Amino acid sequence: MANETKKNTKKPKFSPYWIYGIIIAIFLGMQLFGGSAFVNSKEIKTSDFISYLEQGDVKEVILVGNTKTAKVFLTDEALKKEVHKNAKPSSFMTTSKAANYSLKFGDLQNFENRIDDIITERNLDTTRDADVESNMWGEFLLTLLPFALIIGVWIFIMRRMSSGGGGGAGGQIFNIGKSKAKLFDQNTEVKTSFKDVAGLEGAKEEVQEIVDFLKNPEKYTSLGGKIPKGALLIGPPGTGKTLLARAVAGEAKVPFFSLSGSDFVEMFVGVGASRVRDLFKQAKEKSPSIIFIDEIDAIGRARGKNNFSGSNDERENTLNQLLTEMDGFGTNANVIVVAATNRADVLDKALMRAGRFDRQIFVDLPDVRERKEIFEVHLKPLKKAKDLDTDFLSKQTPGFSGADIANVCNEAALIAARHGKKAVEKQDFLDAVDRIVGGLEKKNKIITPAEKKAVAFHEAGHATVSWLLEHAAPLVKVTIVPRGRSLGAAWYLPEERLIVRPEQMLDEMCAALGGRAAEKVIFDQISTGALSDLEKVTKQARAMVTIYGLSDKVGNLTYYDSSGQNEYGFTKPYSEQTAELIDKEISDIIEKQYQRAIDLLKKNKDKLTLLAEELLEKEVIFKDNLEKIFGPRPFGKEEEQTLAVE
Repeated sequence: MANETKKNTKKPKFSPYWIYGIIIAIFLGMQLFGGSAFVNSKEIKTSDFISYLEQGDVKEVILVGNTKTAKVFLTDEALKKEVHKNAKPSSFMTTSKAANYSLKFGDLQNFENRIDDIITERNLDTTRDADVESNMWGEFLLTLLPFALIIGVWIFIMRRMSSGGGGGAGGQIFNIGKSKAKLFDQNTEVKTSFKDVAGLEGAKEEVQEIVDFLKNPEKYTSLGGKIPKGALLIGPPGTGKTLLARAVAGEAKVPFFSLSGSDFVEMFVGVGASRVRDLFKQAKEKSPSIIFIDEIDAIGRARGKNNFSGSNDERENTLNQLLTEMDGFGTNANVIVVAATNRADVLDKALMRAGRFDRQIFVDLPDVRERKEIFEVHLKPLKKAKDLDTDFLSKQTPGFSGADIANVCNEAALIAARHGKKAVEKQDFLDAVDRIVGGLEKKNKIITPAEKKAVAFHEAGHATVSWLLEHAAPLVKVTIVPRGRSLGAAWYLPEERLIVRPEQMLDEMCAALGGRAAEKVIFDQISTGALSDLEKVTKQARAMVTIYGLSDKVGNLTYYDSSGQNEYGFTKPYSEQTAELIDKEISDIIEKQYQRAIDLLKKNKDKLTLLAEELLEKEVIFKDNLEKIFGPRPFGKEEEQTLAVE
């Protein structure tokens, strides 16, 4: 009962409608004291007024001297006349009568004398009055209106603030320096755990130790150890950095503040630094706690770079405050910062040092074994076929991130549902990989027979050269069905290498040029269809010469800058003579491999033609078709690699 009484005596929530009432009252006051009507009087000419006056239709004339306006009121008999049918009637709720007509005049004295003369000559009952004071009130209210509106809006904002309406416009203005972090604690159920994070064994081990430190600090402090200040998750997009942080929130059982780096950015000066201070203030009050900043590169970029304006950089102020809070003079313990980025090369060195981010955890793309574990996680909610082989699926997705694998599983389920299947089968996953990597199949794309033949020989050229070279990845599937922006595609099995030797790179370049070489051998012409192949080999050749130091002419030099500060910006790290040497070496490498592909195809022209004709007939051919034409690969080793698209 006491609670009920307290609830009933609680101050009622403030309603914003009263501000609208004030505004309406102001306008009504203008109408009331300004002498104007809700319906404006019809304006007439002076000559018409004189005519109406001489005819005896005018009952009263009120002259407003300061505005040089005359208000004309007609007699009851005049209002019945046809000529006055459009005259405005008297309005309501005004202290002064609303005129039927109004007109503008020039000199007040002359106009008064003229009216008086007509009244005297015609012996009329018309009265003439003056009304200056009412319009003075109107002008005063018009001057007062903007100030009244400003004061009313200010009172509205302050009342909303005092009544706890911080979620409104006023609250947003005054809370703009507050942190936007979402708090996850014992009252917020986070279901993600480390069991849901497949693969990433090394990264999980690092962050699990942080969680263990928060749960059992004595285990480490008894030996003199200190809790890490921060952990930075680095890796390509989609590898599971945010998922790992979500698992930390689910496992740590301590207050977990989550936000993005862009949440600190605002158009007002000083807001970013204020939000950093407020964030760490909240975290320290709830310590031990964890702060997770996703995409920290939004505020953590290196200071002093590309700042040509010379103005105060709000982002740098935010970063400076973050550096101070993480490891400054008055830093408190038991607040761990976990951050994630896929652009670690642009981060400020002061942010990366030990004492701020003690651990830099690399979250790389998963290998075959890790991809199998990821598939098993994402296959759990699917109704899959009983004989589905996850080992096979993991081998068909080289270079795929965890997000890509999740997309493959979802796309396979959609494809199976589209075909009315009761379970997701192996072929659905293969179609999903084709869909994601190659693009949507364009069945209605118009292609001429000549173009189709050129595409068939182009793709057959890739298949032939890659089959005949030892270090090139053998093709397992070739198609001339248009997908995405390509007219055909060659799917091959690249070996997942940790180091690459020059002969391996050269064989891959030769296989990539096999398409253009086939066009030259068969048609004695080349086309624009080799654009992606040329882009690929040019990048490989340039990397051999300028990055990996695999060129005899240039030598054991690299012009690669791992810090990312000078990627051939305004100045190149080599002379013009070296630039000419590099260009010539790149061109020589590519031309040599192109000629090598031509020689290979000339020796096997008949087999190339058979393969292209079969491709024209079936549109899609596989490894078995290549073995029938070329026989087993002459290198005598089992191919246990994985699938990709060329």
